[in-house]
Amino acid sequence: MSAIPFQPLRFVSKDRSQFFAVLRKRVDAYFEENKISRHANSEMKWKMVLLLLGYILPFIIMLGFGLEGLGGYICFSVMGIFVAGVGMSVMHDAIHGAFSKKQKVNDWVGYSLNLLGASISNWKLQHNLLHHTYTNIVSHDEDIKPRVGLKFNPNIKTKKIHRFQFLYAFLFYGIITIYWVLAKDLVQFIQFSRKGINKNSKGENVILFLKMTHMKLWYFGIFLALPIFVLGFSPVFIITGFLLMHFIAGLILTLIFQLAHTVEATSHPQPNSSGVIENDWAIHQMNTTVNFSKDNRLLSWYVGGLNFQVEHHLFPKICHVHYPAIAPIVKKTAEEFGVPYLENPTLIQALGSHFRFLQAMGRMPSLNEAIG
Repeated sequence: MSAIPFQPLRFVSKDRSQFFAVLRKRVDAYFEENKISRHANSEMKWKMVLLLLGYILPFIIMLGFGLEGLGGYICFSVMGIFVAGVGMSVMHDAIHGAFSKKQKVNDWVGYSLNLLGASISNWKLQHNLLHHTYTNIVSHDEDIKPRVGLKFNPNIKTKKIHRFQFLYAFLFYGIITIYWVLAKDLVQFIQFSRKGINKNSKGENVILFLKMTHMKLWYFGIFLALPIFVLGFSPVFIITGFLLMHFIAGLILTLIFQLAHTVEATSHPQPNSSGVIENDWAIHQMNTTVNFSKDNRLLSWYVGGLNFQVEHHLFPKICHVHYPAIAPIVKKTAEEFGVPYLENPTLIQALGSHFRFLQAMGRMPSLNEAIG
């Protein structure tokens, strides 16, 4: 059975707000007046090196010293923390084109996603195109579509199991990245091709599929086959350690992204019958995105500025190291135009809001036109 073709939505604002035009001029002026690039600075480049080393070195140490048991599991745990760090702070900026003004540099830094076992082409479509354009619109935003036993949007049908999702959701979060490297890329590749989201020709997709398969063979070869079949490590240890690494990475990555959109106060608009979202795109982003813990410098460093999601969604091509500086400009401009600027002051408050959001979604009745 053929998939339903992808239908782009249009953002149409009756008010024709000048909010984003004014904001963009002010942000541009900040970089011009301070004579700084909106891309990576030296701090960002050193951070990239440190995060990549934090991911690779524990694996080399484990293999080099033959560490199994507790020592080996500690290495895998550290790798999981840095898998999330590389994903949030390095590949994310690069694939958005924010790391460098040179696209080739962005491409090469973006290949760090391959080191984590995932496909760049799928991520660009899921994240850059669908999520950033259609944030919190359940028919188009892949991040909040119905999942097994999980409901992140009021426009999804409520099932009996959803009432308990606040208890088990975090277990599902932990398996996100292992599902990603094992199956999600293939599933999305097929779905995006059938729906026309992937605009490549059949020949281009054959080459893309072969590259993706080649990359994954190398990934599993290095992290599983090499230690087990070449270096003689216990298969049980390597497989459980590999799963531990992914569970830690998946839990961190999913929680950080969830705290930006699936919390209280965010809106979940639906397009009308003509495929129109009756709002300005930038104001739509302000209604569906929440910042958290902006004053926590260590957290900001580790999560790649993803606690400044408002700024990121408005200016995804600006490197995250600049978000703390432009955040006051965004907030002030939003206040002038009467546009919401949503934020949770601390990480604990953001986690609490997400927890309550999961409870509310699980208890609410299904809407008449609920999806799924």
